[in-house]
Amino acid sequence: MKIILTHEVEKLGQPGDVVEVKDGYGRNYLIPRGYATAWTKGAQRQIDQINEARRRRATEDIESARESREALEGKTIEISKTAGSNGRLFGAVTTKDVAEVASELTGKTIDRRQVHLNSAIKSVGEYTGSVKLGEDINANIKIEVVAE
Repeated sequence: MKIILTHEVEKLGQPGDVVEVKDGYGRNYLIPRGYATAWTKGAQRQIDQINEARRRRATEDIESARESREALEGKTIEISKTAGSNGRLFGAVTTKDVAEVASELTGKTIDRRQVHLNSAIKSVGEYTGSVKLGEDINANIKIEVVAE
């Protein structure tokens, strides 16, 4: 099945890319969630519009991503969660939690899908991760989890 990506999909492509995927993956996952649309001859105009918009935003996005990277790499992200007496958390720190705090630090919206944690965070301590801010721009972050 040929589809046009409307959002970035990890290991598949960027918005505006035309990719070939298995029928079930496209029909049951990508299209219902709005990550893609079915490819047609008339959709070529949509591809051109997405690519043009991407080219216009590219230069300002790079500068913005570099500023965000400097803001994130210079600080430690502190997240407080309820924990037991042994330091084990009730639940876990998720990428959503990290994305919310990172968004506050940078002043820009960071989606949870941009955050990658090196390991599952289920206890109090210091951890590392990364945030994908642009096509080739990643910020290495330090996460400190403290008990409430």
